[in-house]
Amino acid sequence: TPTVDRLRQMNLRVMLLTGDRIEAARAIANNLGLHSDDILAGVSPKGKAAAIQKLQSQNYNVAMIGDGINDAPALAQADVGIALQAGTDVAMETASIVLMRTQLTDVVVAIELSRATFNKIRQNLFWAFAYNVCGIPIAAGVLLPISGFVLNPAAAGALMAFSSVSVVTNSLLLRRLKK
Repeated sequence: TPTVDRLRQMNLRVMLLTGDRIEAARAIANNLGLHSDDILAGVSPKGKAAAIQKLQSQNYNVAMIGDGINDAPALAQADVGIALQAGTDVAMETASIVLMRTQLTDVVVAIELSRATFNKIRQNLFWAFAYNVCGIPIAAGVLLPISGFVLNPAAAGALMAFSSVSVVTNSLLLRRLKK
């Protein structure tokens, strides 16, 4: 499916973890293009949480997508629990993220948006530190003995305001993220 292909392009491992019988799981996995090693079938709700815990002990970060009451323990155990809006109230309460539609393509959108958001946070921290690392010493008079230059308080305040404006403007660029 396009969703599974896109997740793989993002270097994510896709697995099927289900309480269904192995025959049903294999049929679904076959339609999704999943390898037999990526199928865990006939798993109880506690078993799903244990399977996720085992993956986490192997240094995997695990995202679990679920919609039923049987998925709630696994959603709670996962690093990121993702519930579908059409799912049970328990699943939606347990999950970290609730997709507002029942389309799995929204999982890709959520991951892309979260990655873009973290990149913006890193960029904003860089620029805020850069302004402060340069501006504070200059305002304190570091350049006064060398060049006779000192940043007056009004100019320092303007630079701080510009720093805030640049951080907000950079954050607003997230609105340009392609859907």
